[in-house]
Amino acid sequence: MSTGGDWKRRGRLLTVSARAFESMAADVAVEVDPARVSTPSYGHYLEDFVPGTVFVHPRGVTLSRGVMLTYATTFMEANPLYLNEAFAKSQGYASLPAAPHMVMNLALSLGVQNDSEKAIANLGYYDVRFLRPVYSGATLFGQTRVLARRDRGLGKPGIVTVETVATDEAGIVVVQYRRKIFVPRRGEGDIDPDVRIAAAAEFPYEPEPQLAIPVPDPQAFAPAGVTTTATLLDTFEPGKIIVHPNGRTITDEHIQWTYRVMNTHPLHYDRLYSSSRQGPMSGEPVVYGGLVFGWLLGLASRDTTENAIWDLGYHDGYHTQPTFAGDTLGALSRVLAVTPLDTTGDGTPDAGIVRMQLIGVKNIAPAHALEAHGAELFELESGKRRAGKEKIPSKVFEIEREVLIRRHLP
Repeated sequence: MSTGGDWKRRGRLLTVSARAFESMAADVAVEVDPARVSTPSYGHYLEDFVPGTVFVHPRGVTLSRGVMLTYATTFMEANPLYLNEAFAKSQGYASLPAAPHMVMNLALSLGVQNDSEKAIANLGYYDVRFLRPVYSGATLFGQTRVLARRDRGLGKPGIVTVETVATDEAGIVVVQYRRKIFVPRRGEGDIDPDVRIAAAAEFPYEPEPQLAIPVPDPQAFAPAGVTTTATLLDTFEPGKIIVHPNGRTITDEHIQWTYRVMNTHPLHYDRLYSSSRQGPMSGEPVVYGGLVFGWLLGLASRDTTENAIWDLGYHDGYHTQPTFAGDTLGALSRVLAVTPLDTTGDGTPDAGIVRMQLIGVKNIAPAHALEAHGAELFELESGKRRAGKEKIPSKVFEIEREVLIRRHLP
């Protein structure tokens, strides 16, 4: 049988003369004694999220150019920075960078096994910052530190606040963010609200992160006509609402993409698991929210970020309703502020930070959603119950984002 053979070490190789396979299953007695049956369990309960705890996430993932391009096109990215290597190099990048929302999806998903595989829901994204570009061949690793834990009482899930970083193989942080997670209890015992452990000194989260953004190379070849004037800085005015005309119907492709970005939560790919749950998150597998976020960014990109130099970050993001295969997503953007910048030091603003609110809807055209709900579409869903208002069933996502956008064509 193949379990034997002669094993030898030869330099850096381990060699074996393998024997022929012989069946052995029928010769080994089956023991169904519960003590001999193992059912692995992943994720953590509320009791495990002691403030100060650091979870180092398993596996890690190496990015390839093919996956980066496939992600950018699947999620409808329109910025040539993530599609066109000649353009990317002309803008000072070493090669084609990964779309920032892909990097965020990988960072979050690498942490699911520790952070949220037992979670009921992701409650929000905060202070997402992309510190530097990620290129093909980079290997990303993730770790999370528990900031706070709120016990809501016996029989109720609690709320955990964590901060997560993804680093490359050199240990350099490429993205960091905070999020809140709705986590069930393990038991009925008391949870000490004051307990915490000493913070890990080596945890690399940066309270005031320094972003490293490449500068265009004036000597590099810049392909002409790859972007238009419709999304340059001066086209954005505070208060302006942009209704993105196209939608995106999600198919069961979301199941493959869930694991392609390393998300291990069975809610997104196991029908037996998802149909056993209660409430609005039950039934068919729920589309992983990071994918919904990615498609909404893509739907908005042609109208807002075609001339973006870099995605600076996201804040106050919430998935307000679940999304399933067969749903059609639509997006709207509202300009909140425009801050011109002089990035070259010649006294003339040549770029600027545009703060926008991105809204996602499902199974309704964005123009019809705006007509039906007006200004209420841009109100935070989380505050509507306190204000005595009903949530909008067709609204699935809301977030604020900051983007650095050029003032002139490259």
